[in-house]
Amino acid sequence: MRFLEKVSKVAGNTFAVWVILFAVLAFLIPEGFTWIAPHIPLLLGIIMFGMGLTLSLNDFKAVFQAPKSVLIGVVSQYTIMPLLAFGLATAFQLQPEVAIGVILVGCCPGGTASNVMTFLAKGNTALSVAVTSVATLLAPILTPALTLLFASKWLTVSASSLLLSIVQIVLVPILLGLVVKLSFRKQVEKSIAALPLVSVVGIVAVASAVVAANAKQIAETGLLILSIVVLHNVLGLLIGFLIAKSLKLDFADQKAISIEVGMQNSGLGAALAVAHFSPLSAVPSAIFSVWHNISGPLLATWWGKKAEHHSAQTRTQTTSSKVV
Repeated sequence: MRFLEKVSKVAGNTFAVWVILFAVLAFLIPEGFTWIAPHIPLLLGIIMFGMGLTLSLNDFKAVFQAPKSVLIGVVSQYTIMPLLAFGLATAFQLQPEVAIGVILVGCCPGGTASNVMTFLAKGNTALSVAVTSVATLLAPILTPALTLLFASKWLTVSASSLLLSIVQIVLVPILLGLVVKLSFRKQVEKSIAALPLVSVVGIVAVASAVVAANAKQIAETGLLILSIVVLHNVLGLLIGFLIAKSLKLDFADQKAISIEVGMQNSGLGAALAVAHFSPLSAVPSAIFSVWHNISGPLLATWWGKKAEHHSAQTRTQTTSSKVV
């Protein structure tokens, strides 16, 4: 078990590397990864089940301890990213399938990777977990509703079908995870350390499958979609940070809100795109999955080092004052 825990920890710490590596391999050798595509909903269900196993009542204490911060995070998540997606799709005059894909990933909740990034950034991890959990539980209602609102300009959207898919892929597995944890607490606690490995394998597999299935379209339109995805992500991180700052949250909360807003559950976006629209609609989610696992660690590392430097300066000043 200890060996598995070590492997899981290494996988979690090098998550971005594996996403990028396998995305490149899937693009170069698509036939080696296309077989995964039919299993994307199952993989996401397993990831969400793992999320359910890690949740506890303590994770929701932040909702009651700092309701303002959690509310700001959830509202920002479901307003900034959908509005940015709609604006970018309109400004770049995207073809319908791509526009739907950009909007769909914008209407998804934040991904679980945001919790890790917030921790590395020395942000408020408890707030990050609370916002991710609440946003994910609201996804069956808000993701279909917002997709219908913003994407129906391009293609017909069945909000009820999207709702059913999200309930099956997200809500049911999370609730099952919670039930299993409550029923077999000791056994679950022993295996929790291995869950990051499961999440990494699942997300890497989903991203690889979508890239492989759309390798040709990515070669043709990848640069345009990459530009839009980068803008979407960077603007989400920036606006999320500025909103939290303008509402007088402390710096640790500002970092958490920024990362929560900017990092999406792109795996869910890809699964919904493939199931309800077209493989091309999944391309923005696939590229988003790769990109935000570059931007997220970069930002988190910068913020984390900045926090460490500030702590070191504070300790030095404290020591100096004591000596004097």
